[in-house]
Amino acid sequence: MKIEKPWGYEKIWAHTSNYAGKILFVKKGKRLSLQHHQQKEETLYLQKGKAIVLLEDQDGSLKEHTLQEEDSIHIACGKKHRIIAIDDSLFFEVSTPQLEDVIRHQDDYGRI
Repeated sequence: MKIEKPWGYEKIWAHTSNYAGKILFVKKGKRLSLQHHQQKEETLYLQKGKAIVLLEDQDGSLKEHTLQEEDSIHIACGKKHRIIAIDDSLFFEVSTPQLEDVIRHQDDYGRI
């Protein structure tokens, strides 16, 4: 199922009671919400492009991680994070199944 987003699109290719799989396409220069999840845990794999992932560290500060093709990053439950596409970027996301578990802190598209 393809879902259009203001930053690109996502395709849900797996969703069971135990896990979920998505493809995220983020257009160059666009960014997702600064968000966290109360239950969901996820890992992102950048298949194509270049992107920055802001990820909350142990001190509560947002640390910038630049991802190149074939890099991955784990996002623990409760940690604030945001994807920023430097180039058109294609991610594979695997996660726990709570796809609606999104708490937005900042959003460029008025979705708070």
